Amino acid sequence: MAKKDIEETKQEKEVIQQMPVERTDEKSIDAEAELYKGKNFLVDIEEYLKSGVHIGTKFKTGEMRRYIFKKRRDGLMVFNIETIDNRIKMAAKMLAKYEPKEIVIVCRRLYGHQPVKKMAAMIGAKAYFGRFIPGTFTNPEARGFHESKIMLLTDPITDFQAIKEASQVHMPIISIVGSDSPMAKVDLAIPANNKGRKSLALIFYLLTREVLVERKEISREAFASKISDFEQEIQEGQFEERQKRRPSSFGSKGPRRGVQRRPRRRD
Repeated sequence: MAKKDIEETKQEKEVIQQMPVERTDEKSIDAEAELYKGKNFLVDIEEYLKSGVHIGTKFKTGEMRRYIFKKRRDGLMVFNIETIDNRIKMAAKMLAKYEPKEIVIVCRRLYGHQPVKKMAAMIGAKAYFGRFIPGTFTNPEARGFHESKIMLLTDPITDFQAIKEASQVHMPIISIVGSDSPMAKVDLAIPANNKGRKSLALIFYLLTREVLVERKEISREAFASKISDFEQEIQEGQFEERQKRRPSSFGSKGPRRGVQRRPRRRD
């Protein structure tokens, strides 16, 4: 494994360790489900709630403020599931207007690798997961150069290089955005949990199904894949290690590992 890949894996593990661990009981699911009673969603409301698709982080950017539905007692931001559902429908309709080979799906985040690979294979799109090589969209001489007309990505923070290049070639950008995500250059946002394994699996499952439905290739009832088919596998002992090393509070105010504070200038 290359040195850069090793460093990226370490960075991904650090992000996973900082992520809040969701504990969802039946009472809380039933209580939240009542808020959406009578709504017609792409999937049962309980499925949305169990996946944690509506849970953000303890931080929010100014651009994401309008998408925040409420703030939980533990400080985590919460998205409106009706908005998530509508945005998934919008994104699927937008993607369905393009030829399969014109669509590119990008994800550097570990938990998004399987969902991206599965969706790309089923709709005929090009997938890039892991480290995004500079020049992929902008340098015709690059080994992995690819011309696409629309891009779907998982996180504007980790996929910043892909956003930079897509904007340079005027490619429309659809992105799943968390409460802490920057919105610059994103044309269509899906405000949702873009860090959780089950959340990403559900989102890409629905996007895949709806794209195929919009293309009139299948009906929703004929879609045979399961949500679990889109779920990234966890290595043995990974969850226990995360629990053991998870900080007591998400997002401490101290300096990041390996970053030294610049001494104050004294006149």
